[in-house]
Amino acid sequence: MIALPSPQQLRYLLALADHGHFGRAAASCAVTQSTLSAGIIALERQLATPILERGPAKRPVFTPTGLEIVERARGALAALVAVVETAEAARDPLGGPLRLGVIPTIGPFLLPRLMPALRHAFPRLRLWLREDLTGNLAADLEDGRLDLLLLALPATLPGMDSLALAEDPFLAALPAGHRLAARDSIPSAALATERLLLLEDGHCLREHALSACRLPSAGAPGEGFAATSLHTLVQMVAGGLGVTLLPRLAVSGGVLAGAAVELRPLEDASGRTLGLAWRARSPRVAEFAGLADVIRGALDETAAEGQPGAT
Repeated sequence: MIALPSPQQLRYLLALADHGHFGRAAASCAVTQSTLSAGIIALERQLATPILERGPAKRPVFTPTGLEIVERARGALAALVAVVETAEAARDPLGGPLRLGVIPTIGPFLLPRLMPALRHAFPRLRLWLREDLTGNLAADLEDGRLDLLLLALPATLPGMDSLALAEDPFLAALPAGHRLAARDSIPSAALATERLLLLEDGHCLREHALSACRLPSAGAPGEGFAATSLHTLVQMVAGGLGVTLLPRLAVSGGVLAGAAVELRPLEDASGRTLGLAWRARSPRVAEFAGLADVIRGALDETAAEGQPGAT
C-alpha cells in the first residue's frame, strides 16, 4: 500500500508556497518553524524526491517537481475539505460554519441589512466574514480558506461556479452645480471629456465602470486620481476634483452621507452583476442556493429603502 502524505504535511507545504518564508508559514499554521521544516523534510523523504532546492538562497526555492506537488496538494486538500463539507451539509444544512468573502464595494452597503436577515433565516449558521479585493478572495476560495464569495461579475474565477443575483446599474456622480447636472440623464460619451475619478487598480469596480461606459482603461482624463474606497471617491467629487460612477447599491446603502453630490442616471451604460461564486463541484450548492434567496431579498430591500435622486 502506498504511504500517503498527511493533511498536515500538505498544509505545511502550501503555507510555505504561499508565504515564501519559513517563519511566516509556520506562524500561519500555528506551529514552530522547526516543526514546519521537519514536516517538509519528512514529506520529501516519504515521496523520495526533493521538493526544495538546498542552497544559499534565503527564501525557499521549489524544484520543478516541488511546484507540481504544490498544485497537486491544493487539489488534494480541497477534495478532503469537500468530504467533510458533504457530511456537515447532510447533518445540518446551513447549521454550521460558513466562511464568506465579500468585496469592499458590496460589504458596507449590503451587510447591515443582510446580517439580520441571515440570522433570522438560519439561526444556527455561524458566519465568518472576510472583506478583500476579488483576486485575493478568489485565491482564498481556491485554497479552501473561504467557502463562498459575494462579489461583482464578470470576474476571472478559474475552477469555480457562479450564480448571478441582481443587476447593479451605475449612476453618474457630479459635484453640485456641475454643467452635466442640468440634464435629466447623461450619455456615457459625455464623461469622456471629464476628469473621471476611479478606485485604484485592483478594485474590480474600476474595470466594471469603465466597461459599462465603454471608456478606455488607460489614459482616461482622471488617470492618476484614484481612491481606495467609494466613500473617498464621493468626497473627492464633492470637493470638485472630478466626476465618478457609483453603483446603485452603494448609493442606496448611504455612501453619499449628505455630501454635496448630484446623481444622474446614465442613458446608455450597463452596470455590474452581483453574484455568488464557489468551488466547482462543491457539495454545498443546495445551501448556497438557499443563501442566494436571502441575499436577493436583502438587495431588494436595500434598493427600495434608498432610491437615489439628486441631492
